Amino acid sequence: MARDIRTIQNFTDELGLAELLVSINGNTPCSEVMGYMTDPRRAAIYSKPVTGVTYNSREVQPGSLFVVKGAHFREKYLEDAIAAGAVCYVREDPSRTPSTACELYDVEAARKEEVTDPGCVPIMVSDIRKAMPVIAETFYGKLSDQLKVIGVTGTKGKSTTAYYMRYILDDYMAATGGNRTAICSGIDNYDGVIEEESHLTTPEIMELYQHMDNALNSGITYMTMEVSSQALKYDRVEGVTFEAGAFLNIGSDHISAIEHPDFNDYLEAKLRLFSHCRKACYNLDCEEQERIKAASADCPYVITFSQKDESANVYGYDVKSEAGKVSLRVRVRNVDGWEDFDGALTLGTFGTINVENALAAVSMSLLAGVPFEYVQSGLAKAISPGRMEVFYSEDGKRIAIVDYAHNKLSYEKFFETIGDEFPGKKMMIVFGCPGGKAFARREELGTIAGRNCVYSIITEEDYGEEDVNKICREIGEFVAAAGGKFEIITDRVEAIKKAITLMDDDTILFLPGKGRETREKRGILYIDTPSDADVVIEYMK
Repeated sequence: MARDIRTIQNFTDELGLAELLVSINGNTPCSEVMGYMTDPRRAAIYSKPVTGVTYNSREVQPGSLFVVKGAHFREKYLEDAIAAGAVCYVREDPSRTPSTACELYDVEAARKEEVTDPGCVPIMVSDIRKAMPVIAETFYGKLSDQLKVIGVTGTKGKSTTAYYMRYILDDYMAATGGNRTAICSGIDNYDGVIEEESHLTTPEIMELYQHMDNALNSGITYMTMEVSSQALKYDRVEGVTFEAGAFLNIGSDHISAIEHPDFNDYLEAKLRLFSHCRKACYNLDCEEQERIKAASADCPYVITFSQKDESANVYGYDVKSEAGKVSLRVRVRNVDGWEDFDGALTLGTFGTINVENALAAVSMSLLAGVPFEYVQSGLAKAISPGRMEVFYSEDGKRIAIVDYAHNKLSYEKFFETIGDEFPGKKMMIVFGCPGGKAFARREELGTIAGRNCVYSIITEEDYGEEDVNKICREIGEFVAAAGGKFEIITDRVEAIKKAITLMDDDTILFLPGKGRETREKRGILYIDTPSDADVVIEYMK
C-alpha cells in the first residue's frame, strides 16, 4: 500500500494542530504563525521527506524521525540516531506549553533571524505520550479505517479471548477466500510480515501502526489485539478505532506508583475502551456495572453477555465439562442484524474458566457480522498456547497445568475450576511476581497459594531491576501467613524441576504466570529461557 510522502512540516503542522508543539529548531511558532516555515529561507529544511518513524535508535535509517522517550533513555541514543541519518527528532519540553510558547514568540524577530540548517531538526512538544499517536498517524494514515481491528480489555482472559477471535476469524477468512488474520497479544504478534513473541500486552503506538500497515500490505482483513489498561491510559491506542471491542471483567490489579495509583484510576483507564469502539460488548457478571454501563454510552452500539443474567443479549447456559472438553449453549437475543437464535458450542480448550472468554468472542463475532457457523468451528479448535495447557506423566497419574494466570482474579478462577474438575486432588504451585509493578499481587497471590496448595515454590517472574530474592521473600511471608509451606528457588527452570520431583499421583502442579514465554526480564534485558511448558514436557516423562 503506497503512502503519501510526509515531510518534517507535515509533522510540525499536525503537532501544532494538536496543541502539542512547543518549538521547532529553537523557535517557538504557534498556530497563527505556522506558515513561517514556508519562508523560502526555511522551506528547504522543513520540506525534507520523512521515511520512517521510530523511538529505537538502532532502527534509524537516513530520513527517519526519531522520538525521544523512555525511562532508560540516554543522550547517546539521540547521538546515534543523528549519526544514522535522522532528519528530525521529537522530544518533550514539559517546562513550557504551546500557549506560553506563543506568548514568547516574536514574529518580527523571526522574520529577520538568520536561518541555518541543523541537519537534524529538533522539535519540542509539551507531552511526548500524546505526541506519539499524532506522529504515527501522520506517517501511516488512519489505518483502522481500512483494517478491521478487534479490541479486548479486562483484568483476566484477554489472551484467551484474543486467540478465540483469531480462530473464529481465520475460519471465516478461509471459507471466504481471505488471508490468515493478524494478532497483537501478550503471547505473540503476527501481521503477515512479522511473527514474534511479544514483550508488551499492547505494543507501543509506533509498533502498533507498523503491524497494521504490514497487515494491510499483506492483504489481511482483520486484526485482533489485547488492549491493556496502560495502553489506554498512556494513549498507545489513540487514533485507533475498533470495529468491535469487549470489556471482560475488572479486578484489583496493576495498582502501584508506576501503573495506577488506585482502583479508580485503573477502572477509568479500562473504560476508555468504549470511546474507541464502533461496536462493543461487556460482561454483566463482573462488578462495577453502573460505571461500565455509563462508560459504554461513549460507543454507538453496545450489547451484553453473561452466564448468570438471562436478560443478556448473549447468554451462556447448560455448561458441561467432560473428558477435558467444555460444552455449552448460547442464546442470542436482540442483536442488530441477527434473528434471535439458540446454538451449541464446544471449546477446544480445557476448563470452564474459559466460558466467559468464549461468550465475549461470540458477542464480538456477531458485532463484526461473522456467521455463527464459523464461531462454532473456530471455538471447537481454538487453543491459546500456554493457556490452561494440561500435561500428563506417561502413566497418566501426575498432572501439570501451565497457564498465564498472573493476578488475583485469574488465580481465584483457576482454583475454583480445578476444584470442580479434579475434586480431591492436592495442589502444588511454582510462581513469582514481577518486579517494579503490581506490588499488591505479592500479598494476594501468596495468600491464595498458601490457602490452596500443600506446597509452594517461589521463583522469578520478570523481576527486572528489583531484587528477585526480596520479591520472593515478600511473597513467602504471605504464603506462610495463610498457613502454607514454601521454599524459594530463584531459577525458574530449577524450581519447576524440583516441584516435579516432589509430585505424587494425587498431586496437580500449577505453573502460572509465564505460559509458553521463552524469555525472562532480568535487569533491563530479556534473557532467553526454556518455557514452563518445555520444562514440564522434558522432566515429567
